Amino acid sequence: MEEKDSKQLSWLMIALIAFNIVWGLGNVVNNFAQQGIVVITSWILLLIIYFIPYTLMVGQLGSTFKDSEGGVSDWIKFTSTKRLAFFAAWTYWVVQIPYLAQKPQTILIALGWVFQGNGKILDNLSMPVIVLLSLITFLILLYISTKGLKALKFLGTLAGGAMLVMSVLFILLAIGVPFIKPDLQLATQHMDRLSTYIPKFDFSYFTTIALLVFSVGGAEAISPYVNKVKNPAKGFPKGMIAMVVMIGSCAILGSFAMAMIFDSNHIPNDLMRNGAYQALAVLGKHWGIGNILVTIYAITQCINQSATLAICIDAPLQIFLGSADKDFIPNWLRKRTKSGMLLNGYILTGVLVGIIIVLPLFGLKEIDTLVVWMTNLNAIVSPMCFLWVFLAFMLLYRHWDRFKNAEYKFIKNPKIGFWVGAWGFAFTAFACILGMSPQVELAKHPTEWWFTLATNIITPIALLGLGLILPWAARREKK
Repeated sequence: MEEKDSKQLSWLMIALIAFNIVWGLGNVVNNFAQQGIVVITSWILLLIIYFIPYTLMVGQLGSTFKDSEGGVSDWIKFTSTKRLAFFAAWTYWVVQIPYLAQKPQTILIALGWVFQGNGKILDNLSMPVIVLLSLITFLILLYISTKGLKALKFLGTLAGGAMLVMSVLFILLAIGVPFIKPDLQLATQHMDRLSTYIPKFDFSYFTTIALLVFSVGGAEAISPYVNKVKNPAKGFPKGMIAMVVMIGSCAILGSFAMAMIFDSNHIPNDLMRNGAYQALAVLGKHWGIGNILVTIYAITQCINQSATLAICIDAPLQIFLGSADKDFIPNWLRKRTKSGMLLNGYILTGVLVGIIIVLPLFGLKEIDTLVVWMTNLNAIVSPMCFLWVFLAFMLLYRHWDRFKNAEYKFIKNPKIGFWVGAWGFAFTAFACILGMSPQVELAKHPTEWWFTLATNIITPIALLGLGLILPWAARREKK
């Protein structure tokens, strides 16, 4: 019995694993850049009405299909059809494309802070040069990912841990500043008034929800751990609530810290690009440690993003094509080299990511607009894979008699369970669709506004639509 317990996870361990998967300092910076200090209220609302139910649904699905290794696509296969399961698997793979396309910019920005100590390295470069540098960076890491990832995975793990420490350290140092400097003038006025934190619930506000949803996504990656938790029926929800408290604390205190450093009513144009570095620079000055925090953060960001890019090229491809159904994916895409590499899969990834990297040449003029565009494009495309989680949860309750014996159940009533899943599906779709509308600031630049609107609509449709071609190609191949 003792040996069995030693192999199981405590509720605190599952909370820490989930926190590490979901959270990062960029989530605080990007959402503050979109909403300002009112994002604190947005975080509270999102955690209650969306994130808590989402994580507990993932727990129930993971517990129900505890022997499944395919994750969401298997959940769909067991509750629906193989064809629908293929589209779920395709969605989970293809939403990585904009995510991968953003990494080279992040790496270049981090390198600028490492070598120059500021965020000006890309300011004077033309869009063609920025695109070329991003493309070269991506192709180098694409090549590295074909050669084995052991060293990169090790460095990435270290850097990922360091980034987590930096996220928490940022909050502690920011909250501690008023204690060492009682006369400190806060950048945002009236932070002691409740009215400062109330959002204006207009159309512009609702276009920013997609980024919030994107920031708390990824919890389905913890599903394999559900039945490894001691007493899953009690331990798992306890761990998820602990994770939500940790993420909520980091989101709220982090946003409060950002408002102390940056005026919420006059947010700098480059905040998404340089905000984390600038905030750490200000804190370093207050605490008398200079730019050491900025340098550490920039180095870890560079290593972490490089490792994430290389790993996220290889791992999702192995999952998607490694267990691919030959009825839906043609042989040429599943073909491996003698060393086991999915060469055509890598080529497909390279082509799709390359197209996204090159797109800004047709409508954007400078780096900050590019960073905002790419961040929001990710916020529109990535949450589309969460729709499959909610659909699987709804289908679970459609066939409740077959699946009601799971160790952990979030909701026992099948009707309530179905409608809670439907709520998550509708909210995610609502956020993604409204997120396609460009930000108000771009209204002064008609060309960039129309480019943003067009690419925000066409990109997700094109990426998802490509999934319809593969089954057709597989059928032709058979004939």
